Amino acid sequence: MTVTSYAEGVRTERHDQVIEVTLDRPKANAIDPGLSQRLGEIFSEYRDDPSLRVAIVTAAGRFFSGGWDLKAAAPDQDFGRGGFAGLTEMFNLRKPVIAAVNGIAAGGGFELALACDLIVAAESAEFMVPEIKIGLIPDGGGVLRLPKRLPRSLANELILTGRKMSAAEADRHGLLNRLVPLSDLMTAARALAADLVKSAPLAVMAAKAVMQATEAMSVEEGYKLLASGTVPEYQRMRDSEDYWEGPKAFQERRPPVWKGR
Repeated sequence: MTVTSYAEGVRTERHDQVIEVTLDRPKANAIDPGLSQRLGEIFSEYRDDPSLRVAIVTAAGRFFSGGWDLKAAAPDQDFGRGGFAGLTEMFNLRKPVIAAVNGIAAGGGFELALACDLIVAAESAEFMVPEIKIGLIPDGGGVLRLPKRLPRSLANELILTGRKMSAAEADRHGLLNRLVPLSDLMTAARALAADLVKSAPLAVMAAKAVMQATEAMSVEEGYKLLASGTVPEYQRMRDSEDYWEGPKAFQERRPPVWKGR
């Protein structure tokens, strides 16, 4: 089943349990307040729809996104739900999001990709946070996420100089999950989404919740948190029918049938 919808600047297509979100705002897919708010609505609907399992974010044209639309910049911007681009501050989203980076990801475009769980990039893609060159910093998550995802020295260089990083360099430093020719980008992203759909839905949500909750903890502290029963998604997984379906299917030598409950 494919369901397609379009709002100004963004197109969505639903393929069964996967939703594809395509930025389509020529020339650079820059994100203004209206588009950011629309993206927040889309990701909120994805979060709350139990029939959707994976989201893929990509773009039309040669830009993934040029980031914040400086022509629309004003004090006290309302980015809408989920913060800038609808995702950078959606901390209660427990489902996976794949960035399929087709081209230049600059500033907030790079920050949008960093807010995703997995990144598939075309060989021609480029990444940069050039805000420092116009007297700003990448405060849509760049200064927070880059030092956690890249060696600190490299993160410092990218943030403090604003230079470009090629897709090949990003891949060498482990930022990417797949590096493919542009013609294979969506095929690779959809294959990764298909792998995620095969996984137990409650387990995927629990894994993401636990990783988010324990990111700044030691391993010992992480174990204590799991034992405390205070991670709802983890407890929901352990109390579910699916918790027993996996071992039962393995014993019966059949594919598991996940119910999400």
